[in-house]
Amino acid sequence: MAVIKCPECDYEVETDGIVTVCPKCNADMTKAMEDVGRTSRPKMSEVARDDSVTTHEFIVRTKGLVKEYVMGEVRVRALNGVDLDVRRGEYLSIMGPSGSGKSTLFNMVGGLDKPSEGTCYIEEVDMAQLDAFELAWLRCRKIGYIFQSFNLIPVMTALENVTLPMIFAGMSSDEMMERGAMLLDLVGLGDRLHHKPYELSGGQQQRVAVARSLANSPAIILADEPTGNLDLQTGKEIIDLLKELNTESGVTVISATHDLKMIDVSDRIVHIRDGVCDKIEHRADLDLNIGDLGSEHAEGE
Repeated sequence: MAVIKCPECDYEVETDGIVTVCPKCNADMTKAMEDVGRTSRPKMSEVARDDSVTTHEFIVRTKGLVKEYVMGEVRVRALNGVDLDVRRGEYLSIMGPSGSGKSTLFNMVGGLDKPSEGTCYIEEVDMAQLDAFELAWLRCRKIGYIFQSFNLIPVMTALENVTLPMIFAGMSSDEMMERGAMLLDLVGLGDRLHHKPYELSGGQQQRVAVARSLANSPAIILADEPTGNLDLQTGKEIIDLLKELNTESGVTVISATHDLKMIDVSDRIVHIRDGVCDKIEHRADLDLNIGDLGSEHAEGE
């Protein structure tokens, strides 16, 4: 139950819902409602954390990473010797045209696929040396995934989708329900707990996906084209949410994207082209007009 005070007449309303108009003087209470929502929501540091006992500067390292796909007699090299170091607590954007190898690199870092050659280290652990159980443990507890197509289970509610990874982490039912509701409230869907994906907009589905990625307090969030299926405003909201999470909790965010709006919130931008790391830029070295980031021209470049 929250207490909302009218900014005009100081009348106080106790409610667990939404109040936008003062019942006494009819003043607009939208801002007061939003302020209470911001102060009452859980801190970002409570939903994701890097509690690693290691002190390595780099949380992710790839060395000479190669991935080949064989299609009949044809060999396609999606990655061709990628060397990349990702610092702990960094917000890194990986950019490149379609087919450049961004998603393949993501699959390597996320433990969803194994390289043909080279190594990928998470916390200085060579993922290629892990057995299936160890790899599943690492994915469950260290990495949160956000996909372009949301990848929500259609027959499950928002709450059930968010709590699913918690089952594999061994949480109790009560813990799962409490944490799942808290995460959905954090992303602005506290009133959509029992809605199924087809009852939610694209932006709301992606917010469920963000909440799900935080289920087990990951140290790394991998976001593969998180704004690809969203309109400009909703995409910006998702970007801002990820940046806030990175800033307040120290979680490492690695995002593969075509979206130039991502550049402004990134610490570094890695450009992938034809399966190789073409160049790496620091955000501080780029001269950007933030107001132009949402323009059709910027997106088409």
